[in-house]
Amino acid sequence: MALKTTIRFLGAAALAAGALLAGSAAMAQDGKGPVRMVVPFGAGTTTDTIGRIVGDGLARNLQQTLVVDNRPGAGGSTGTDLVAKSPPDGRTLVMGTVGTHAINAALFSKLPYDPVRDFAPIAFIGYTPTLLVVAADSPIQSLKDLAEVAARPAGVSFASAGNGTSGHLAGELLAQRLGGRMLHVPYKEGAMALTSVMSSQVDFMFYHPAAVMPQIKAGKLRALGSSGAVRSAAASQVPTLMEQGIADFDLVAWFMLYAPAATPAATLAQLRTAGAAVLAQPELMTRLREQGVEPGQMRAEDLQPFNQKELVKWAGLVKRSGAQVD
Repeated sequence: MALKTTIRFLGAAALAAGALLAGSAAMAQDGKGPVRMVVPFGAGTTTDTIGRIVGDGLARNLQQTLVVDNRPGAGGSTGTDLVAKSPPDGRTLVMGTVGTHAINAALFSKLPYDPVRDFAPIAFIGYTPTLLVVAADSPIQSLKDLAEVAARPAGVSFASAGNGTSGHLAGELLAQRLGGRMLHVPYKEGAMALTSVMSSQVDFMFYHPAAVMPQIKAGKLRALGSSGAVRSAAASQVPTLMEQGIADFDLVAWFMLYAPAATPAATLAQLRTAGAAVLAQPELMTRLREQGVEPGQMRAEDLQPFNQKELVKWAGLVKRSGAQVD
């Protein structure tokens, strides 16, 4: 059953521009009901947390009630397809991810939507590298140790939140870069995979900083590296894999807000102005960074080209990994 949470505008908001104020007032008074933001993953996931942070800001800037609607399933494809087929009136949005709008196109042989053709991007929210973690008491205490153990006949194992996820593909890329034997162990969700790593049932995994940092601070996990070109804002003490000598290893998860493709230009302009105003708020940027997400500003005309480039990038990784779910 879908989980719905309502975020309401409380009090007067200082809007970024007169145009936004006028558009927001019109949207609030048109009597068509609240804006719905579909999060295509379950409650408590990183995408859900990011969606609620951004939704809170949008509700204030649009002077509207905004409903966060969790619609998990099929690697995010279920909820994403729902938005692709929703009325293009600006009232149904989706918090898209690198999975829903880049990886899934290569992972599913019959994806029910086109990540580019069926959507109009509104705002690039930000990106986060994943952290390579092992159990705190693991004998693997460095990237060098990991390479040495992987070179043994038994090799090593790595967990992920499922086939074709960014964590799975990061593990496959690491196997290509380091060599040796690395067995992928997919789980139904990231929390289960993380538990297996903490209990040493699986040797390592790549996962979001927001999920692993509490366990690192609690002494249950150790981070060996970060998957991005620059260090994670939430784990600045953890060096990147590239810093440790692994060439061309820049894999990050990202989040982007989308509307259905046929949404009128004027409505898109209003939503994009509101989105930009949200991302300009220092408090919200701080909240995103606390989740390990580095907020990003991208011009509207650059959003679709970015998405297309990511499709090509991840398609190559999916092909090399051999991952497919249908």
